[in-house]
Amino acid sequence: MKNTLKNISKVIAVAGVLAACNPLQLDEIQDPNNPSVGSVSDNATREQIQFLITGLESRHRGYVTNVSQAWNTFGREIWYLNASDPRFQTDWLGQNGRTPDRSYFGFGNTGGGSYASPYQAINQANVLVTASENTENISASARSAVSGFAKTIQGYQYMIPANFVYENGIRIDVSDPLNPGPFVPYAQALDAIKAVLDEGDAALGSAGSGAFPFTLTRGFDGFNTIEGLRQVNRAITARLNAYRQDWQGVLTALDASFMDLNGDLNAGPAHPYGAAPDVFNPLFYVPNAAVNTIIVVHPSVLEDATPGDLRVASKFLERDTPVTVSTDAGTLVGTHQDSRWASNTASIPFIRNEELILLKAEAHANLNQSAEAVEAINIIRNAAGLGDYSGATTQAALIDEILYQRRYSLWAEPWGHRWIDARRYNRLSEIPTDFDGGTIFTQFPHPQAELSWEEYVGN
Repeated sequence: MKNTLKNISKVIAVAGVLAACNPLQLDEIQDPNNPSVGSVSDNATREQIQFLITGLESRHRGYVTNVSQAWNTFGREIWYLNASDPRFQTDWLGQNGRTPDRSYFGFGNTGGGSYASPYQAINQANVLVTASENTENISASARSAVSGFAKTIQGYQYMIPANFVYENGIRIDVSDPLNPGPFVPYAQALDAIKAVLDEGDAALGSAGSGAFPFTLTRGFDGFNTIEGLRQVNRAITARLNAYRQDWQGVLTALDASFMDLNGDLNAGPAHPYGAAPDVFNPLFYVPNAAVNTIIVVHPSVLEDATPGDLRVASKFLERDTPVTVSTDAGTLVGTHQDSRWASNTASIPFIRNEELILLKAEAHANLNQSAEAVEAINIIRNAAGLGDYSGATTQAALIDEILYQRRYSLWAEPWGHRWIDARRYNRLSEIPTDFDGGTIFTQFPHPQAELSWEEYVGN
């Protein structure tokens, strides 16, 4: 234990795969659903590669619950009201001076879905790449396709802990969980993630064209070709480039993505959910159900909405009976609940055409290309029933408008857009706390599991 006692090796689960209902038959392993790295790293069969891919899709959605509930609370898009445990209010809202620490409630020893789950997916992808590279049972083009898919998911997943701990930095090199690389600062981490996504795009390009050589879940319907996956890769890259403030890079990535100015705003890949042995959509709540745990619309979102905005009617359901939770700072009252999901088996998109169009508007605005920015803004406004934009076309005014539209178009998506948007534009102080008497967090420290041996014994 010279290097670490509680480090990322405790965070990363090695090569876990989905398939509890259809166990993977491997060479003499105790748990067929979690094969050892050795059992798949030497001449893996197609079936083993397939199960690793399905497992990666499962790991890919591991962040959804925690990030949706917590990050959207940080940005005051929602309140996650839980009458059974006041810490969901006091801690997540930063009431009574509560500030993040290494073992903060809801993130625990490993950081939960904001830290542990993404690294589990990242490591799953590493195992998948190793397995595909060291087998003669698939073609060279199939190996490239698998590698490209894995690195595309990795790029997405790295962005989650990066935005959680922000300037505290993340580890990029985790290929050896027992000897991980150093923490790198936020800007350097984003550049490294860009390299991962570019490698994924190049690998997919080397795979040729046509259908992806393995089966993907219905979440990738419409994108289960080499070209479709490259479009997903570039869409994720566009989001990343906005964080990097590479505005021309945003536009270049969008040009190669699935963005369609005339297309369905909801188009995009998704996380699928279903009945057992799968898991249900974790964000679905029965309309008007008498519950003591629920996601409700933050009062400021309702107050600041433009009259006639169709997004309000389609996303927010006014409850017959409000949900109330008492806290030390007063009673929190939720009058509206999330109504985006038709059932508990509805898929949850992880990047959509609507976001891409808003990224296009943002990039043009930052490049002082006001006409192009307004054109993209108007697509979003008219879809919401608001009509064309008629305000000032200065850069500052357009950024204000874009952030406002993002607030409603991307409301409570499993990413915490408003929290991240406010931080990257130095507007965290604009997020209201008067409804709950809390604090707006900037970032979180590394979870307890990242303490080195020397730090651990010193504390």
